[in-house]
Amino acid sequence: MSVACLDGPTLMEFVEDSEAFDKCVDEQFLMFDTDGDGGLSRSDLETRHGKFSSVEFELQPKEEITNLYDTLFEKFDADDNGMLDRDEFGALMREIITSKARGIGQSPVLIILQRDSLLMRAVEHGLAKSS
Repeated sequence: MSVACLDGPTLMEFVEDSEAFDKCVDEQFLMFDTDGDGGLSRSDLETRHGKFSSVEFELQPKEEITNLYDTLFEKFDADDNGMLDRDEFGALMREIITSKARGIGQSPVLIILQRDSLLMRAVEHGLAKSS
């Protein structure tokens, strides 16, 4: 884990750089798709929830987590097959990062990030752009 300085514009620049964002989404997708079937089931995400979420998420009651997954699959499982394919997962990640950007806004915040998270990749992307 690392402490990083992050702001909304940095996240939005990352999402808008399709090549960089899609590459990172592909890497995340492969990390979650441990059985290699080309889709992410609820079980895949629940098993890997530590990588998919924050510490705060893990502290939520089981019922709230179940409701969250119900909502995610209702919204992003476009073909209703009970799995998120690469494109559906990409749409989910885009929505999450965009929402975080709006929530953070223009003011930088210090945040603890996992080294392989999409947020850390956004920070690294921003640093590379500014150098």
